[in-house]
Amino acid sequence: MGKPALSLSDHALDNLSYIRSAMERASSFTAVPGAGGIGMGLTALGAAVLASGPVSREAWLTIWIAAAVVAGAIGGVAMVHKARRSRVSLLAEPGRKFALSFAPPLLVGAVLTLPVFLTGNLQLLAAMWLLLYGVAILAGSSHSAVVVPAMGASFLVLGLVTLVCPAAWRDLTLAAGFGGLHILFGWLIYRRYGG
Repeated sequence: MGKPALSLSDHALDNLSYIRSAMERASSFTAVPGAGGIGMGLTALGAAVLASGPVSREAWLTIWIAAAVVAGAIGGVAMVHKARRSRVSLLAEPGRKFALSFAPPLLVGAVLTLPVFLTGNLQLLAAMWLLLYGVAILAGSSHSAVVVPAMGASFLVLGLVTLVCPAAWRDLTLAAGFGGLHILFGWLIYRRYGG
């Protein structure tokens, strides 16, 4: 005996399911939050002001790590809010691809922070953070809005500049990257991509 024939409605539902799945896989990730990026940038500017004062190396690291945690929370909450408002699931294929591409460079940065910090070269640490964040954005941007790759490339350029500029500029370059670039691109995303 052969398989029972599918009814026309069952066949149509199967086709719609396949089309929906294909569209979900092909669509871009649109929940990158512009307003969240602005908030993240303001956090980094505050950290730069605090860290550039007369503080110990340990206090400097604590300030920047605390700012990264706060900025990450702001970005996460803003992303969830934008996704809900746009009726986009963060767990759908584009969101998963974005996360799986974005997370590894951030993890590498977290793992290397202490060993690089222990060398005493805070300029190298600042450059590494900017470079790996740029790589994370570029990796995730293959599944995101067009403006996001430009942001990632800007972080990479600033990371390279940080490698060759005077060590005294490290907080300035961190402020320009995590502060200025987040605010600039956050504003562009907010204006052009719905928040």
